[in-house]
Amino acid sequence: MSEPIRVPEIFGIDVFNEATMKERLEPAVFVAWKQCVSEAKPLEMPIANAIAFAMKEWALERGATHFTHWFQPMTGVTAEKHDSFLSPVGDGKVIMDFSGKELVRGEPDASSFPSGGIRATFEARGYTAWDPTSFAFVKDGSLYIPTCFFSYTGEALDKKTPLLRSMEEVSREAVRILRLFGDTETIKVTASVGPEQEYFLIPRDLYDQREDLRLTGRTLFGAPAPKGQELEEHYFGTIRTRVSHYMKVLDEQLWRLGILSKTKHNEVAPCQHEMAPIYSDANSACDSNQLVMEIMKKCAAANNLVCLLHEKPFAGVNGSGKHNNWSLGTDTGKNLFSPGSTPRQNAQFLVFLAAFIKGVDEYQDFLRCTVASAGNDHRLGANEAPPAIISVFLGDELDGVVRSIIDGTDYQDPGKSTMRIGVDVLPSIPKDTTDRNRTSPLAFTGNKFEFRMLGSSQSITGPNIALNTIMAEELQYFADRLEGSKDFHGDLQKLIYEALSEHQRVIFNGNGYDESWVREAERRGLSNYRSTAECMPQYVSQKNIDLVTKHGIYNETEFRARYEIHLESYCKIVNIEARTSIDMLHKQILPAVSAYAGSVCATIAAKEAAGVSCRAEKALAAQLSENTDRLYDALTALEDVMRALPEPAKEQAMYFRTVVIPAMDEARKYADTLETITDKEYWPFPTYSDMLFY
Repeated sequence: MSEPIRVPEIFGIDVFNEATMKERLEPAVFVAWKQCVSEAKPLEMPIANAIAFAMKEWALERGATHFTHWFQPMTGVTAEKHDSFLSPVGDGKVIMDFSGKELVRGEPDASSFPSGGIRATFEARGYTAWDPTSFAFVKDGSLYIPTCFFSYTGEALDKKTPLLRSMEEVSREAVRILRLFGDTETIKVTASVGPEQEYFLIPRDLYDQREDLRLTGRTLFGAPAPKGQELEEHYFGTIRTRVSHYMKVLDEQLWRLGILSKTKHNEVAPCQHEMAPIYSDANSACDSNQLVMEIMKKCAAANNLVCLLHEKPFAGVNGSGKHNNWSLGTDTGKNLFSPGSTPRQNAQFLVFLAAFIKGVDEYQDFLRCTVASAGNDHRLGANEAPPAIISVFLGDELDGVVRSIIDGTDYQDPGKSTMRIGVDVLPSIPKDTTDRNRTSPLAFTGNKFEFRMLGSSQSITGPNIALNTIMAEELQYFADRLEGSKDFHGDLQKLIYEALSEHQRVIFNGNGYDESWVREAERRGLSNYRSTAECMPQYVSQKNIDLVTKHGIYNETEFRARYEIHLESYCKIVNIEARTSIDMLHKQILPAVSAYAGSVCATIAAKEAAGVSCRAEKALAAQLSENTDRLYDALTALEDVMRALPEPAKEQAMYFRTVVIPAMDEARKYADTLETITDKEYWPFPTYSDMLFY
């Protein structure tokens, strides 16, 4: 029997966190670091040297021999270059050394990271800068130092830098609003995030036999298994012993790194699971989620499993998302999306709610673009994901309050008291009194909004940058209108009414899967960009450029670069999928079917020679022949359209969407039909039945 995990003893044991810093740093050094974090004060080099020395000594005790500046380039994954602590001292001797300069700044080669045209590929210099708001940690024998990544000319080349900028901006504007309500204590408002992570686990030996899974992360071919998820017994069902062991190891590794892994369970599809953490500040949550995805894969490999994070690895069963629970909280412990119990708190809540609704409506295209990817195109709008139409779900009680404000009517609260809603009156709203709406892209769930459109493999930084920036914009608008007002309550009531009435079209509490909602959304004037190729041009609309540059989140060059990188990534991914499809059809599927057809024809010849009936074999041979011919024609068509790819990225993305992907789907249709009538002994790779029901 294995030793029990003593969670309080191991939690954060591999993290150079605040408690460890307080224990190991001189008081003056610790205070200087705290001021750096809370007040954005720069660290003097003697302070940086003292922190570096303590960090190095702690890391050596934990078995580290190297350190790395860990950053998040625009690849969507993390990057690291490891340097040892070794420093020669003569006579063939070395010491383990680490300076403040090495802590606060690094210079990795940046030539091969995506830059979207910010820099030429022959220009290799890039810099990393320590992010003192995110704790260093030890993993795999190295000290990992979370950092920002920027170019020689100063542009952000990473995902962390704009996120930090957006967090500062939303804090600044939220504090302005709080001051108007008499809050003189709050110094900082923090965006808090809790990203739920869905994933699939399949056996390693089966994965290794599938070229599509190895090269693209999803199955490009595969007939549905006789059994899918229709019995719904997998959801929250008993966890397999093998998977349970994996989850136990995963939890322990995450806890050691201070990641608040809280929930684990089976999801809807066979072999699908979910892990959910406790909330933390957006910066830490984004760092942690990158680690979660990495460690999930490593733990799976150690258990002869493979963790699939693709949004739709298997057709016909649910795909995987990443529900991003987002809220705003003060440094005094108040959640700004919690309805209060006093008139002042209620009015303040309405301001933040109205600002959110207004922002989502005005920047719905921006939010849609942040979750756009080749993988997520397969998932959005399916029965496990929200539609591509952006809307906000409030629930019955809160929707009733909002409607009474818009209509100027009386509202009857759950306690049966009737009142006219104004900024000084808001009924008590119990948390979660309404059933949750899984079809809503943005659902209010008591004291937060759940952004459900994120894909399981993507970094959560982009969507949270957008939420923070949009909220900062609307709070700034509210503060500008209210500061200096001679009739604060009157102007506040007018402002809330205007925001809710002018942007009520984005509020929808119904079934997002219903076709009638598509028509209704169109009538309301809401956008419906069904694919990455359709929505990404909206990313660089002048409205969105003005938003991000006004708040200093990106300069225009940085923002346009991210558009180029998104498009380029989409095109590369679909291109790889198409080429993999062609390769598998030529080298695996067609030869296998041909061999089986030959065997069937040999049986027919033998039976005919013996004077035995072979009607079934002839019918099977005809089916094989007909579908093989159609598959070959579809393969030829796919090869033809791939040879005709246009050059400009924007044209290429739409060409992939409208021409290449349909050609791939056509070839798959015949390949999957052939799988259902081909002897399993001949089929060249594991089927859905093999992988989902191992």
